[in-house]
Amino acid sequence: METNQNPAEEPKSFFQSNTAKMIMVGFLTLVLLIPLAFVSELINERNQRHLDVISETTSKWGEDITIYGPIIKVPYYDSTQKKYLYAYFFPNELTNESNSKMEPPLERSIYKSNVFSTQMKMTGKFGDADFSKMAISESNIYWDKARIIMATNSLKGLKEETKITIAGKTLTFEPNSNGDDSDIIETGFLNFQEIAKNQSFAVSMTINGSNRINIIPIGKTSTITMKSDWNSPSFGGFQSPVTRKVANDGFTATWKVLHFNRSFAQEHFGKLPNLEQYGCQTEFITPVDEYQQNERAAKYGFLVIGLTFLIFFLIQAISKISIHIFQYTMIGIALVMFYTLLISITEHSSFTTAYLIAGTSVVAMITLYSVSILKDRKFPIFIGAALTLLYSFIYVIIQLEDYALLVGSIGLFLILAAVMYFSRKIEWNK
Repeated sequence: METNQNPAEEPKSFFQSNTAKMIMVGFLTLVLLIPLAFVSELINERNQRHLDVISETTSKWGEDITIYGPIIKVPYYDSTQKKYLYAYFFPNELTNESNSKMEPPLERSIYKSNVFSTQMKMTGKFGDADFSKMAISESNIYWDKARIIMATNSLKGLKEETKITIAGKTLTFEPNSNGDDSDIIETGFLNFQEIAKNQSFAVSMTINGSNRINIIPIGKTSTITMKSDWNSPSFGGFQSPVTRKVANDGFTATWKVLHFNRSFAQEHFGKLPNLEQYGCQTEFITPVDEYQQNERAAKYGFLVIGLTFLIFFLIQAISKISIHIFQYTMIGIALVMFYTLLISITEHSSFTTAYLIAGTSVVAMITLYSVSILKDRKFPIFIGAALTLLYSFIYVIIQLEDYALLVGSIGLFLILAAVMYFSRKIEWNK
């Protein structure tokens, strides 16, 4: 009589164990960092192209605006150095009011540049021109050769004649006659002694610009007010505005600066210094532009790939369904393709639209591919829902600024808790 005995199951090798499979999947995740790095480089390259086009187009319209003036410029002869020099005297009082209006963006190919036009009015009063510190002989001071000058880094942006009214006279600014200061405009000769009793002035100008306005508070007492219909200003410079109001229809900011708030004098002899660092500055920013959003999205690429592979691995370990490393590779490549789709569509649409199209396409592709891998419908539906939730979570983090780290940390903590829960019964040696 024969007895049928079940043969003993052959033990699985290490390479067939869950541990080995997890090591291979982890290695593949690291390998996919290479194409992710290329994607990040592509985003940087497209962003640099974008910045180059903006720089080229705005250079013809008007770039960053820096203004300081008006300033009295008086020639004198320095007998010690035996040469003619200039003395520069700043106003005692200065009020600068600028109103910037955003113009239609400049377009070239698929790129757009934000530009504005500024109406600027300056009023104030000069003080006495004091040469006592230099011990210059009165006969060596050429009062009748005085001029009034304005300094700006954006002469190309000036679109109308700039004029100053002082002592009942109206003078027009012209390019610097000496040719040694390309960023200076100046009036014709003005006898400073004739206006000594009535030094009040008024200047008006229209200037085109982009990105930033920087006004130097050269008055002994300076009041600077900036207004615009742009709703995303960034206030910088050496001092913050004393009042500011930002709304959906624009902003208003005011600075009040006294001469002892900054470290330069009211008069300069020999050479006019560069005072750009002392400006009251407003930058017309786009809080997070499309390329910054794409860059932030790409930084989460490793997280998306790792979590997606982890979901497939848990399903494989729990359901005993075999998933080949080639199939993991195809899924990984699809996840990387999300970012190339995102950047390419963003350049022709908004980031939100591009994210929706790219995310929907990749989730649908992986979900349909999962049907053929897992031979079931409940697992692919779960994978599609999980990927949708993951991409939605990352989109929310990208849009947040102040709370991005907090929300991201809480989300990752919950994901870790879910992974620990679902992996608690996996036998890693089988």
